[in-house]
Amino acid sequence: MTEPSVGRGVDLSSAFDSTMGVLRKVEPHDLARPTPCASWDVRALINHIISAARWWAAMVSGDPGLEAAEGADYVGGDGDFVAAYEESIRVTLGAFGAQGAAERMVTVPFGEFPGAALAQFAATDQFTHGWDLARALGQDTDLVPELAVALLGLAEVSITDALRGPDTEASFGPERAAPDGACAADRLAAYLGREV
Repeated sequence: MTEPSVGRGVDLSSAFDSTMGVLRKVEPHDLARPTPCASWDVRALINHIISAARWWAAMVSGDPGLEAAEGADYVGGDGDFVAAYEESIRVTLGAFGAQGAAERMVTVPFGEFPGAALAQFAATDQFTHGWDLARALGQDTDLVPELAVALLGLAEVSITDALRGPDTEASFGPERAAPDGACAADRLAAYLGREV
């Protein structure tokens, strides 16, 4: 198995590490906080982050058994969402690192792409939702500057207007302006439709 490097300065495991670093800071009293994703509080965002990682694994591998169960709740009850994310990361890196995964053409709801391109989308998704979580917690959002710069460059060439629209109806919101002097992660978030 090889490490899924997805482009210059972009590494899927680094995106996971960034988001895991924020996730480890979540306390029980944070779960009802609002997030930059209007339809999700912190609890829903955590569930999405974990489920989405498994969705990417299922897509690139062609194995629907890797996908999270419908409505899976990794936060409720005595759920250990950090352990659940660790497991999702392991599964997803394994799927992207499998022999031939980078070259395999995969059809997803927004088009057909080689696995290497899907890894770029997965890295952007996981990193940006880590930003959402940091913002919701009131934490520093200047996350892994080199990775954020690389993901912003990829987003600028791959996120089309067809992928933008209202919350819950499209993958990304309309591009927003980032404040002068904003860090790279904030600029990426604004490009993907977040209020910064």
